[in-house]
Parts: sequence; C-alpha cells; structure tokens
Amino acid sequence: RTTSSTSRRRVRRAMFSVTCAPSATTTTSCAVKATARSQRVHAAAQRRSVVVNAGTGKFIVGGNWKCNGTAESVKSLVKELNSGKIDVDVDVYVAPPFVFIPRVQKELNNKNYAVAAQNCWVSAGGAFTGEVSADMLADADIPWVILGHSERRALCGETNEFVGEKTKYALSKGLKVALCIGETLEQREAGTTLDICRAQLKAVNDVVTAADWENIVIAYEPVWAIGTGKVATPDQAQEVHAGIRKWCADNISPAIASKIRIQYGGSVNAGNCDELAQKEDIDGFLVGGASLIGEAFVTICNSAKHSK
Repeated sequence: RTTSSTSRRRVRRAMFSVTCAPSATTTTSCAVKATARSQRVHAAAQRRSVVVNAGTGKFIVGGNWKCNGTAESVKSLVKELNSGKIDVDVDVYVAPPFVFIPRVQKELNNKNYAVAAQNCWVSAGGAFTGEVSADMLADADIPWVILGHSERRALCGETNEFVGEKTKYALSKGLKVALCIGETLEQREAGTTLDICRAQLKAVNDVVTAADWENIVIAYEPVWAIGTGKVATPDQAQEVHAGIRKWCADNISPAIASKIRIQYGGSVNAGNCDELAQKEDIDGFLVGGASLIGEAFVTICNSAKHSK
C-alpha cells in the first residue's frame, strides 16, 4: 500500500475518534435521536393497528366482470367456475354485465356463488333512460350491488354524496352493497389517501344508520392499481385497511368496525392473493381482470384459507 493511502486512513481514524468520542453533548444527542426513532416506530405501529380487534367477518371475494364478455365467453366462464373446487368457507359474488345476469343466475352454482349487479340508480324507477333501479334488482332476486366504483366516479361524475344516496336507497330495498372507495395516484403521492377514504365513507355514513352497515362491505381499491398491473404492497394495503377500520370504530361503533368486511381490490390475481389474505384487516378481495379467468378466480377464493 502507498504512503498516501496510509495517511488517508490515519486521518479518517482521527476524524472518527473526534466525532465519536463520548461527551455530554453527543450522549444527549444520541438519546434524543433514539427517542425520536422510538416515537417514529411507535407511530408506524399505531398506523398499522386499530383500536378494535382486526376484522372478524367471514372472508368475502367478489368478481367484477365489468363491460366484458359475449354469450359464448360467459358460458365458458360459468362452466369453469362450476368445475372449480372452492374448499374453504368463503362468501363469493360475481357481477356480470346486466345482459348476462339471467344466464348466469340460471347456470352458475348458487351454492358457491351469489350474483351481483355492477350498479343501480339512486331512486325508484321512472324516466331515467339506461338506468336500472334497486327495486328491479330485488325483484329479479339479485342480492348484491356494487356502488361507488372508481370508474363510475371518474367517468360518470358520481360524487361522494350521490354514492351515499344510492347506497341508502339500495339498502332500503333489501340489497347488500359492495361500497367502493379509494384514492388516485396523485392523492396517494400527496399523502391524502386516508383523507379521501374517510370523506367517501362519511358521505355514506351521513345518510345511513349504524344498523345499515351490517349489509355493507367496503371495497378499498387504490385507483392507481386497478387494471394497471400495479399492486399496493401487502403492508400498504394493510395500513389503509387498518385506517378504514379505525374510522369505522370512531364514527360508527367498535362492534361494527370489528364485524365489517373490508375487501382489497387493485390487480389482485392468483399469484399475490395468498400473501395479501394474510393481513389482519384484509377480509377479502374485489377482483377485476382475474375474475374473468375461472381457474384464477377459484384460486383467489381459496386464498381465504390464509386469512387471520
């Protein structure tokens, strides 16, 4: 080794001994840093936990077929679902496009699957071209409806308040509601994810009763992860789900917060479902693209075996 490199090492050792020599100042500084670090860890733990117990509701998986399918492809998908084996205790619903619902009701194994609508109108029927009322869904023996999906919020201009009124009316007709909430990429990057979710939940809570929440499933869908192939990490999803459950405890009741089921939706597939299902506040999934693949959807349903 050269003399110059040896000299540089001596200088670095000297600098190290000076900067790290114990003193009252450095000891106090280290203590302050340790305390701050402890506070940050504690705060992170609080964000990941909830005042009430983690979800106690039965795992639930929904399949949102969106605006996809033909008579032939739906027939094939139903056949795949019927032949798949769901070997765990789980609630499952699928939401075909309206025109295919009668076929699905007739052919799909109703012991394993319930049928849902993808939307309904805010009030009773009438001069509302293109709409379907909750009364019609109830009359057609369709027990579930998806409301507040981000695509309807963005493409159809549905506000938080409008979704609240739709939810109220659907519940009044005896339907169960999968209530979708979630933030855009810009909102996540701005750090307002939970603020957005709370506002969406509040608009519903303002017009329904505590008892109504017994028939609502919350579907948290980060908009930036829907159909993009991007998925929130299990820890990111758990953090938001825990925040949602805490909001329910603070604004509805701890009992409802414990029982209410919070689905995760955002590019869930057969490859990532098992890990996501292990998180204590993830009570199921709302699945988009993968719900169009029978084998994959059955795999996702069976991930319930990994839930806490």
